[in-house]
Amino acid sequence: MTDDFDCAIIGGGPAGMTAAIYLGRFRRRVALIDKGESRAALIPRSHNHPGYPDGIRGRDLLDRMRRQVGKLGVVTISGEATDIGYSPDGRFRVVAGQTVMADHVILATGVRDRLPPVDDPLRHIREGLIRQCPVCDAYELIGQPVAVIGAGDSAAGEALFLSHYTPDITLLTLGKALEMSARVIAKLKKAGVRIVADKVSGWAFGPAGVEVHLETGQRRFAAVYSGLGTDPQNALARRLGVTLVQDARIGTDEHQQTTRKNVFAVGDVVTGLNQIAVAMAQAEVAASRIHTQLRLREGRCVPDSL
Repeated sequence: MTDDFDCAIIGGGPAGMTAAIYLGRFRRRVALIDKGESRAALIPRSHNHPGYPDGIRGRDLLDRMRRQVGKLGVVTISGEATDIGYSPDGRFRVVAGQTVMADHVILATGVRDRLPPVDDPLRHIREGLIRQCPVCDAYELIGQPVAVIGAGDSAAGEALFLSHYTPDITLLTLGKALEMSARVIAKLKKAGVRIVADKVSGWAFGPAGVEVHLETGQRRFAAVYSGLGTDPQNALARRLGVTLVQDARIGTDEHQQTTRKNVFAVGDVVTGLNQIAVAMAQAEVAASRIHTQLRLREGRCVPDSL
């Protein structure tokens, strides 16, 4: 089965659904392809999302947005976009169980977190014992003992960020040698970050926090941050020939357009700050630009070109 749309949005997280809401309200034909793996679903409670003074669970936010999308005539396709390319007429052909043809594409494919080597890490992320975003939730750990897992610059950056909130920061390398410069190591020491190179023999997650069994003894932390980095989900962008930037994410202009015509990108797969509000704003910009391009083609704009 082949369906024709003004825009195909790939990714059903906050960015993708915001784009779908805007384009739906612009009365555009929209297909939202969602394989149901938004990292926002792992957030136990977001305390810095505007409008929710008591915070909101990631799943609750996604459910609210799905209900809003569902009222706007957006066609939601549950599944993974496995292929994308150009048709002879210049439109996009997206394969996601069925074939979708679209004039424009928004890539909201996100990133995948590199998870720490513990049993069932996703469960502990949902519990808030393993954390992945100090920008989001360091405020809730003021003055408490916190660990950061990792041996590279990503872990060092998180440890230095967290040192503004608590003086009790430990960098756990899990027995690996540090992969950072002497300059960065000096910054960690100046910030009071302890570097523990012991191997970890066990983890105990419970209501009181995380107990880590080290070669030199046991330590208990209120939470453990994974500083192992992320992998941008850029396979579809590569297939379209989109230019990637240094961190393997997608670079965009001020309208969220990529280096390929009519291909836009929003959310965590775009270089920059991994925040829900940022992803939503990028989606609003992209959707508005697409609507303007379509209005221009329809003769519904005062200027003749953008």
